[in-house]
Amino acid sequence: MKKILLIEDDPFVVDFIRKGLVEEGFEVSVAVNAATGYEKATASNFDLIILDIMLPDKSGLELCSELRGMGITTPVLFLTALGAAENIALGLNSGADDYLVKPFKFIVLLARIN
Repeated sequence: MKKILLIEDDPFVVDFIRKGLVEEGFEVSVAVNAATGYEKATASNFDLIILDIMLPDKSGLELCSELRGMGITTPVLFLTALGAAENIALGLNSGADDYLVKPFKFIVLLARIN
């Protein structure tokens, strides 16, 4: 079973993604802020981190850069409402492997995960 860390503060988005991924056979761990996400990402091994940019305590961009700076190579998929080309470039340049803009279709998220 593949393990995914979902770092997202919107409860509706968390429930939607977690439910869909669990139904697809993934194990999903959730963090609702950057601090908890950092703790979980550094304490356990995940196959993927799904990361929002606009978190309540710190930008997901900063968190991604910090994780990469520590040598964590877990693939990171940004899932965010910030869809301008500049935002996508910032996300990828911060160390992310992929970038998906909200709103999104679950089937597209699943394809990117796979």
